[in-house]
Parts: sequence; structure tokens; C-alpha cells
Amino acid sequence: MAEPLLSVQGLDAFYGGAHVLGDVSFEVHDEQPVAVIGRNGMGKTTLCAAIMGITPPNVSGSIRFRGDEILGKPSYKIAKRGIGYVPQGRRLFPSLTVDEHLRMVSGRNGARGGWTPARVYELFPRLGERKRNGGAQLSGGEQQMLAVGRALLLNPKLLIMDEPSEGLAPTVVEQLVETCKSLEQEGVALLLIEQNLGVATALAERQLVMVAGSIAVETTAEQLLNDPAGQRRFLGVEPVAQA
Repeated sequence: MAEPLLSVQGLDAFYGGAHVLGDVSFEVHDEQPVAVIGRNGMGKTTLCAAIMGITPPNVSGSIRFRGDEILGKPSYKIAKRGIGYVPQGRRLFPSLTVDEHLRMVSGRNGARGGWTPARVYELFPRLGERKRNGGAQLSGGEQQMLAVGRALLLNPKLLIMDEPSEGLAPTVVEQLVETCKSLEQEGVALLLIEQNLGVATALAERQLVMVAGSIAVETTAEQLLNDPAGQRRFLGVEPVAQA
């Protein structure tokens, strides 16, 4: 098998004396989206922080991206290497317009890749209609579109999305799923962090179930959907009805 795009090996993370991540190991390859699924408080966002170098906890282990060690590097260098990040809660600037959000990133990124603000507006026409509105004036779905568009302007090889369906209406979630599928067809690999089983299984066949800071089970979307007991045990949810 080819070298993984992202390789996390033996990752431990502490906040003070709290052991948040314990010996987390997995790989992401170009052709295979991966979902890390679990309930709130299981360490999923800490995993994102460790990968991206954002307010990092005390970490040890190895995180390699395209063969290079990135653990402990500053977040801007990690992003420049080709990892886009859509954080939980979107984290937009209320005082900046949609267009200012996008041009701020594209201006720093130059013309080294294929994504531009104009192309983001093609992907999300609603953002084009709202380009002069501030971040705080957007709906939840529009904010998520902007957060995704902002990350795409880095022309990432890997897109990490932390709880992208959180707080969105079902119709908006469906649109988000279709957008992610289209990005995958364009060669953007996906690491999805979710607690919504329906979204996770719609986007990734590989499912990593996180419990108490560790990968408790690696399974497939089909197996997880057909395991009601596992859904209750690991996710604390009633089984998802299949179409």
C-alpha cells in the first residue's frame, strides 16, 4: 500500500494531569475518507488540535503528513503543507464580510493552487448572494459554507472537518454531505470528526469509534449501521434507521 497521506501513531495528549488521548493510532489515505465518531467529551476535538497545532495540549507520539513529521509544528506551517481545517463552531469573524473572509485567506495563499474566492462562490452560490454580509449575519448553514470555503482556499490535500453537521437543519446537512462528496471527487481527502452517525456513515466507509480518548473500534459504515447494540454502547444513540 502507498504511503499514507496522514499517519497518527501512539498519540497521547494531556491537559495538565488529565490524560485526554491515549495511544491513538490510525492512517488516512488519499482514496479513502475516514470518520472518527464518538460522543461529546471523548477527545475528538483534542485530536484535531493536536494534528493542527492549535492551542496544543501536552502531546507525544507521531503525526506524519505526506511522510513529514508535523507534531509540534506551528499551525500556519501545518496548513501550508496542505491540511485544511473546518473547526467545530465555524469560528468566523463577526465583523468581517463573507468576501473579506475569503480574500484574507486567498491573499495570503497567493495563486499557488486552484481554489479562488470566485470558485468558492461557484461551489456555494448562496455565499455570492451574501458576500457583503458579516459573519454574524449568516445562518448556520451559510456559516458552514463559509468555513468550508475558507479552508479550501488553502488548496488542501486533506480536509479535516470537526462536527460539520452540528446545529444545522436536515436539508442543510444533506447539502453539506453532497458538497463533501464532490470535493472527494476532486481529490481532496477527508478526515471527518462527527457524532452524527448518519453523516459519518454517508461520507466514510472507514469508521473509527472513539471512546474515552482512544480508538475503541475500527469498523465500516455498513457494519456499524447493522450493529444496534454497538450504536447504543459506543455512541449512546438509538439505532439509525436505514433507507
